[in-house]
Order: sequence, then C-alpha cells, then structure tokens
Amino acid sequence: MSPPANTGLAYTAPDGGWGWAVVFGAFISIGFSYAFPKAIAIFFKEIQDFFGTSYSEIAWVSSIMLATTYGGGPISSILVNRFGSRPVVIFGGLLCGIGMISAAFCTSILQLYICVGVISGFGLALNLQPSVIIIGKYFLKRRPIANGLAMAGSPVMLCTLAPLNQFLFDNFGWRGSFFILGAILLNCCVAGALFRPIGMAADPAQKQTIKQAEKTVKEQSNKSSVEMVRPKTVSLLSGTEEEEDKDCCEKFNKYLDFSLFKHRGFLIYLIGNVLMFLGFFAPIVFLAPYAKHLGVDEYSAAFLLSILAIVDMIARPTTGIIANSKWVRPKIQYFFSFSIAFNGACHLLCPLATGYTGLVIYAVFFGLAFGMVCAMLFETLMDLVGAARFTSAVGLVTIVECCTILLGPPIGGTLIDTFGDYKYMFIKCGAVMVLAGTFLFIMNYYNYRMLAKEEKERKAMEETMKDNKHIRTETEDGNIWAREKMQDGPEVESLRDEKEGLKKEVNGKSEV
Repeated sequence: MSPPANTGLAYTAPDGGWGWAVVFGAFISIGFSYAFPKAIAIFFKEIQDFFGTSYSEIAWVSSIMLATTYGGGPISSILVNRFGSRPVVIFGGLLCGIGMISAAFCTSILQLYICVGVISGFGLALNLQPSVIIIGKYFLKRRPIANGLAMAGSPVMLCTLAPLNQFLFDNFGWRGSFFILGAILLNCCVAGALFRPIGMAADPAQKQTIKQAEKTVKEQSNKSSVEMVRPKTVSLLSGTEEEEDKDCCEKFNKYLDFSLFKHRGFLIYLIGNVLMFLGFFAPIVFLAPYAKHLGVDEYSAAFLLSILAIVDMIARPTTGIIANSKWVRPKIQYFFSFSIAFNGACHLLCPLATGYTGLVIYAVFFGLAFGMVCAMLFETLMDLVGAARFTSAVGLVTIVECCTILLGPPIGGTLIDTFGDYKYMFIKCGAVMVLAGTFLFIMNYYNYRMLAKEEKERKAMEETMKDNKHIRTETEDGNIWAREKMQDGPEVESLRDEKEGLKKEVNGKSEV
C-alpha cells in the first residue's frame, strides 16, 4: 500500500496547540456554510404568500445559495493563496451579514435571489474553503480527527438554527428574522480571527526578502538586455513577450493549479464525487415530505430531520477517530468508497419503510452514512494531492460539483411529479451513490497499484544510479593511480625496484 501524499509543507505541522482553536473556528464557519441554506427553508411559506410566488420559485433561493457557495470555490482558493485564510473568512462573514440584512428590506423575489442567494452565498463560499484549508496546515497526524470535529459543525448548527429560526419567525416575522440572522452570521468574522497564519505565510520578513531578491534579479536581467547588440533586438523582443506570457501563466497557476487535471488520483476523486452529488442532497430535501405522504403528522416528520442531525453529529467525529487509526489511515480511500456505497444502500432500502418506525430506522442509518461521507470528504482529497496543493484542489472540485448539487434535487422532484411516488427518487439516488462508491473503490485500487509500481521503479532507478556512481568512482581512482605512476620519475622507480628486491630476500630467508 502506498503512503499518503507528501505534504509539501516547508514547516512541521504542530498537530495541536493553537490548532484546536483553529478547529473551533472552522467548526463555526463550516457549520454556517452547510446548515444555513437548509435552515432558512422555514421562512419560505410566509415569503411565498407575501410575494405571491410558486414553491419552485421560492425554492430557488436555497438552490442559488448552495450553487454560489460551491461555485465560488476557485475564487476563494485564489484569495486564500494570495491573502491567507484569516482575512478571507472575515470578509466572507461581512458579506453574509450584509446580504441577510439587505434581504430584510427586499421588495421582490429577484432581490432575494441577489441578496440571499448570491451575496450571502458567496460569503459562505469564503467561509467554507479557507476553514478546510487552514486545518490541513495545522494538522498532519491528527488531521482526520480535526476534520471530523470541524465538519461536525454542520449538524450542530442545523439542530440549533432550526428551533431558533422558528422562534424568530413566531416573534419577528421573516423580515425581522433575516435582520437578526445577518447579525448572527457576523460571528463568522470572529471565527476567522482565530485562523492565525502558520509557516511561510506567517513570516513577513521572509516574504520581504524574497520580494527584494526577485526585484534584484529582474533589474539585473533588464540591464543585461539593454547591453545586447542592436541586430538581436527583434529576437529579444519576441523572446521577452513569450517570457511575459509564460510569467502570466505561472502567476495564475500559482493561485489555481490547473496541472491537477493531470493528477490521476485527483481525476478519480473528481469523477466519483460528481456522480455522488447527483444523489447526495435530494433524500434530505424530500425526507419530511415523504413522511407526510405516508400519513405522518408534520411535527413527527420534522423530527426525522432532528434524528438524522443528531446521529450525523455523533458520526462525524467518530469517523474521524476511526479514519485516524493505523489500520484505516493507509486505506482511507477504500473507507470513503465504502461510506458512499453504504449511503446508497440506505436509500435503496428506504421504500421498504411503510410506517413511522421504518422511517426512524432509515433516518438513523442515513445520518450515520451521511456523517461518514462528510467527515472524510475533504480528508481523502488532501490525502491524494497533499496539503501544499489542497487549496487549488478544493477550489477546482467545488466549481465542478456545484452543477450536480444544483441539479440533484430538481431531478428528484421531476421523478416525483412524473410517477407520483417518492420511491423512484430514493431508488435513483441510491443507485447513483452505489455506482459512485463502486467506481471509487475500483479506481482507487488501480491507483494504489500504479503508485506502488511507480515507487518500485523509482527505487530501482536509484539503485542503478548508485551502482553507476560506484563504478565511476572506482574507474576514476584507477585513472588517478595510473597518472601518478606515469608522473613518477626514474628515481622513484629505482626505489620501488630496491624495495621489491628486499622483499624477495626476506621471503627466501623465511623459506630456509
């Protein structure tokens, strides 16, 4: 089994200390990023009545918010590479607060799309990626545990925001609730303040030295180009333009590494996740309506989501501890593949639940499977590409995934409208996730085999180079001895002859 990807960090991760404060900040930021788009659905009925819109029109508020949160991944990654995690999360918290406070004064559904969906959604994007990235910089050995604890923020926030939103709605209406929620989202700025820079980014003196060195090199290259002869001016100009284009590509690649699309493990992860997200969120959206369809009352149907969130809350840190064990850590890609397939199997069996007891059992197993997947979602990506390239990797992954996240629930709703039954939606989601889990398992096995083969070839090449170096050293020693012998004069040769004669006399006496 091949080892995990090299971190590529120029420092040693502390694996504790202030890192636990960073995990707490990530717990808050990630919790708001994942739970908030689901929690605001409680206001949709009153907003729908107020603006006189259909359910599908009001449902686009959450869809746009989720799509913007994932689609803003590359921009978030570029900003983190340029400025670091702390200022990006603080700015994202400000955007979230401004968006929700502005939404309290909206007079049309289109304005809600912009304020809640785009502005607040982009603010959540600036909270999600930096929070995941900073954990990879503070933790190495305990990284699965840290990721599991941080990702547990989502179910905790969902359990907290659901009753809070109901309380705010009963007392202040949807406008007052949005205003208060905007103030609450400003706590993301406090969470971002905990993200203290670490490593190279924390040393401004070193950054200044590097900048001065780069400036000196550029000045020297400019002086040397001025001293060139005139006949070469045209070729120099063309060469300079090519170098400038190359520099632009290198600078852009520095902030968002597109060479990851040549990385075998990254492509396997990306394809598997795109398939998975087609069936990942739809069962959560339609679980309560499915329970009502079976004749369950509204409060009992809503309690199914609470059961799912509580189990999810326990499953995420527990999965992190298991994934960090010496038996699972080297095979974490297989564990992730199993979690996805297990999630799909739960959905395939859901139509068998014809009563409330069956739905409770389904909610428990669904919460367990959902928590397992979420706890390892980013850990497996970091295991493949390493911490140094993780910033770019998570940005590229989220921009591709946002399409399937946006399309998953509408496809499920179309199946329900077409067949008039929820079971086909659950079967579709389960089949897609089992397919994704099987694909990832097979392709990760292939990837591990190829990595082991490449490692074996590399070691063989190193051994060959060592042998060639040893032979070259012996040859050079022999040549040096021959040159010294040729440089010796006749006096040295005569001394050697006398020495050999004395050796023969001594040998003769010893034989007598």
